Amino acid sequence: MEKQKKEQGGNGGEPKGSLDRQHTVRVVMISIGAAVGGFIFGFDSSVINGAIEAVTEQYGITAGVTGFVVAISLIGAAVGAWFGGPVANKWGRTRVMLMVGVLFLAGSVGSAFAFAPWDLAAWRVVGGVSIGAASAIVPSYISEIAPTKLRGRLTSLQQMAIVFGIFVALMMDDVVAGAAGGAGADFWFGLEAWRWMFLAGAIPAVLYGVLALRLPESPRMLIANGDPEKATEVFEHVHGRTESETKALVDSIRKSIRSDSKPSFKDLKGGTFGLVPIVWVGVVIAAFQQLVGINVIFYYSNSLWRSVGFSPEFASNASVITAVTNVVITIVAIFLIDKVGRRPLLLVGSTGMTISLVLMALSFFNASIADGEPQLAEPWSTVALVAANAFVVFFAVSWGPVMWTLLGEMFPNQIRGVAVGIATAVNWLANFAVTVTFPALSEFSLPFTYGMYAFFALASLVFVFFKVPETKNIPLEEMSDRYKRQRRDAKKSASGAS
Repeated sequence: MEKQKKEQGGNGGEPKGSLDRQHTVRVVMISIGAAVGGFIFGFDSSVINGAIEAVTEQYGITAGVTGFVVAISLIGAAVGAWFGGPVANKWGRTRVMLMVGVLFLAGSVGSAFAFAPWDLAAWRVVGGVSIGAASAIVPSYISEIAPTKLRGRLTSLQQMAIVFGIFVALMMDDVVAGAAGGAGADFWFGLEAWRWMFLAGAIPAVLYGVLALRLPESPRMLIANGDPEKATEVFEHVHGRTESETKALVDSIRKSIRSDSKPSFKDLKGGTFGLVPIVWVGVVIAAFQQLVGINVIFYYSNSLWRSVGFSPEFASNASVITAVTNVVITIVAIFLIDKVGRRPLLLVGSTGMTISLVLMALSFFNASIADGEPQLAEPWSTVALVAANAFVVFFAVSWGPVMWTLLGEMFPNQIRGVAVGIATAVNWLANFAVTVTFPALSEFSLPFTYGMYAFFALASLVFVFFKVPETKNIPLEEMSDRYKRQRRDAKKSASGAS
């Protein structure tokens, strides 16, 4: 048996050896196509930044209503993530991708032609549902179609697409506002510039819909739904393996999936606060990615840069520079993740983020208040500036891409779609909590606020060290063994308690 397993690759049934150039390019292009959902995610998160001031002035709304309009899409995203996994298990990954494209198109066009704040908020929810669903299924899809040796790099494309979407949205907002003479000024066809910012989202939405029609279905999802023949065709087309190699892989996947039941929320039930431990690990990882406060840097960066002495114009440019830094370092992470591993990157990232956030807290502890705004003198202005950018670097090389990689690969086949959906929904809810509380917390105390984010960064370091398993080079089918043991232990605990 050992000899047979070794001949099949020694990794749970996945054939050994590297893909040839043609099939490597093919699987990379498929992963890039799926990751356009991440681009939509990033684009939607940032496009509102260039439009919101003009929307506030045009409709004469209060700061509270403005904050609600900005943050409401995150609630829609949590809903989309929660249901995205189960729906993808039933309909298929690519059909849900098509649905994502349609919903985001509707949300973009609806937001562009909104006639009142409540109308804009409603369309923001529609767009939020679409990006939430995309964030739940893209990591699963890429991990399920990628060969083990490339899985980390390919699932990291999700984060690459997100940060690239953020960058494009910020640049597009700047270009459109500059060409029109302001976000509230009339632009093409008599529509205000801010409406064109939203309307631009129709382009990636249509592109994603077209790509979804051409992408192959996840072979592991096909096997779970009783179609191993089609799954075999997909593996042969994408990986270019021989018939015997593909058969061994398909057989391994079939053994890892309980064919007598469809994946559902009941499969997640266990003895630790109602969920199996591996699901809790995913949920906590997803929460920590946002609780360290990364989106504060992107959503409120202009205020931060002004506090260290930059002019409003340069503060806007500095935000774009930060977005570019995020993109570049994410590319570095993509090249490191399959060589260094997931745990080392997370441990380095958590350590660096903790130190950076402590330095930011100390900087603002030494700030003076002028006209109700914090002002930093030297050397603390330089310390805050370096620390903020170091925080982005450490996040981008670790928790940004690695969380999506782990969520896509750490769960066994049987529960992956549902578990990723729950963890991603928690990620969106944590994002919402950080976004809506930062203005009030910063008004109360910036040192306390950044100190709190530093605490979460330190807690993430401890959690990764003790609880997060390394998944580098481990085939997805081997994840099932850990899950089955946890399920058996949970059942024994439940029967013993009764």
